[in-house]
Formats: sequence, structure tokens, C-alpha cells
Amino acid sequence: MNLRLFPISLLLALAACSNATPADPPLAGARIGGPFQLVDQDGKAITDKAFVGKYRIMYFGYTYCPDVCPTTAQTIGAAMRLLDKSDPAVSAKVVPVFVTVDPERDTPAVVKQFVSAFYPRFIGLTGSAAAIDKIKTEYAVFASKGKTTPNGGYLVEHSNAAYLMDNDGKPLALLPTDQGPDATADEIKRWVKASS
Repeated sequence: MNLRLFPISLLLALAACSNATPADPPLAGARIGGPFQLVDQDGKAITDKAFVGKYRIMYFGYTYCPDVCPTTAQTIGAAMRLLDKSDPAVSAKVVPVFVTVDPERDTPAVVKQFVSAFYPRFIGLTGSAAAIDKIKTEYAVFASKGKTTPNGGYLVEHSNAAYLMDNDGKPLALLPTDQGPDATADEIKRWVKASS
């Protein structure tokens, strides 16, 4: 069978039908992630080194987002709550991290209010425009500020991906947040080992 003639969507659907965990994570070897120097929701300087030894969910968005970002953050928080109940050892190894793509408006205080609405251990990160541009590049995140309205508001177009990173900061998988908390929690459990 010539696989090049199959539509990629069909191949992905066939792969999704298998319940077996592949030997390698889907994002193994991808150039996603890297060092950063940002500011957390309490106004303290923080680097990628603060997360060494922890799996992390890296989600990029902005607090003024009218729909996608709150929905995704809510799904991540709900998935973590499911893990808190069903697999507390796994949950304890995972840190959900929200990184703003709108540092102009997303101050530490604004980010803190946003992340605290979704999950108590959610970490919110912001920083200078240059620092945010750097981490966006490191994580292959697209974001573009839209037109400013007469009242001074604007939207930010951005990619909507929640990366699961391993305890060394290497990418493991994209979390299926569009499929809800159960699917997201299942994908986390697939790659985060309680004993590791």
C-alpha cells in the first residue's frame, strides 16, 4: 500500500484508533522549548530552571481573550483536578504554566487573577516584550496583535497549543484540550509516570 496516497487526516485517524501507547512521545525530538527569563504572577523573576524535575504544561494565550484562552485554561484546570482525585502522584509531578502573548496588558497582577480562576497551582508568566518574543520563538508560538479599536482595545491572534513537556523541558505531546478535561487528563497520564 502506498501511504503517500493516503490523506494525512486518514492516517491520523487510524493512528488515533489504536489504544497502544507509542514507544516515543509524538513530539519527541521536536525543536520546542528552551531557556527563558520571565516574571511570575507574584512579580518575581523566574527562569526555566525553576521547573527542572517537573513535568509542565506550557500554554500560551492572553487574559483579555474573549473565548479560546479562558476555555483552554478551564480545561487544563479541570484536567488537573481530575488527576488530583484519580492519580495524585501523577498530578503532583505536573505544573500547569500560562504564558501571556500580550505583555503590554498582562501585568503580573492581571495574570495572577486570570490563572487563579482556573486552578490553584497554575503558574502565570509575563515579562518584557523582548522576553515574550524570545519564548514564543523557543516554543514555536504564533501571536499577532490586531487593530486597536477606538476605545483602545485589541485582540491578539495566536496559536492555541498546550504543550506537555517532560521533567527535563523536552516536548512530549500536544494536549487535546479541544476534546475536554477527560481526554486532556488521559494524555497527561499517558506520558507522565508517577514513579519517574
